[in-house]
Amino acid sequence: MRLLRFTPEHRVDLPTPEVRSCVSIEEALAARRSVRRFGTGALTIVEIGQLLWAAQGRVGLCGHRTAPSAGATYPLELYLVVGSVERLLAGLYVYSAHRHDLTLLHAGDLRQPVAAAALDQDWIATASAVLIVAADYGRTEAVYGSRGKRYVHLEAGHVAQNVYLQAVRLGLSTTEVGAFRDRAIKKTLELPAAHDVIVILPIGRIA
Repeated sequence: MRLLRFTPEHRVDLPTPEVRSCVSIEEALAARRSVRRFGTGALTIVEIGQLLWAAQGRVGLCGHRTAPSAGATYPLELYLVVGSVERLLAGLYVYSAHRHDLTLLHAGDLRQPVAAAALDQDWIATASAVLIVAADYGRTEAVYGSRGKRYVHLEAGHVAQNVYLQAVRLGLSTTEVGAFRDRAIKKTLELPAAHDVIVILPIGRIA
């Protein structure tokens, strides 16, 4: 399988997301489950692009996102731990909603270290990819003060539900993981000081 070519900045464009499907919102809600066992098989770049768009993609001409954000402060950052994705190197990537692309930050499979930081939940390492939802609380607290932290958590919940429903439509499995050591996961991913992990979403094929 030929790997995608990166730009000099180690970026890779994602396919244009689909905005119509044959699965209704009601069907997706009825089928949504938290799954901790995954089947074999790599995810495709199309599936990854669709999941990231569902989580934080831009919609319309005004720069709005697929998930609501208090005051449009958009405090969330999406990181993707790639283990088995067609045409992508294993490594840690960050998603840009503005460009709908991924930037490679670190090469190498980090699924097992992430699982270790998540209280040794080894099943996480069997996912094809792991979506990391992190937040820069300061973006929202600058507008809403200390109450902004609550709004950030609400936004992260919207993002997670979007990923769940998009996964159903794609025939994939995921679950929310909130049990992890904050310092350990941040150190493992070498995140910026202002970015705190809120939730982890391992993603894989249905077993």
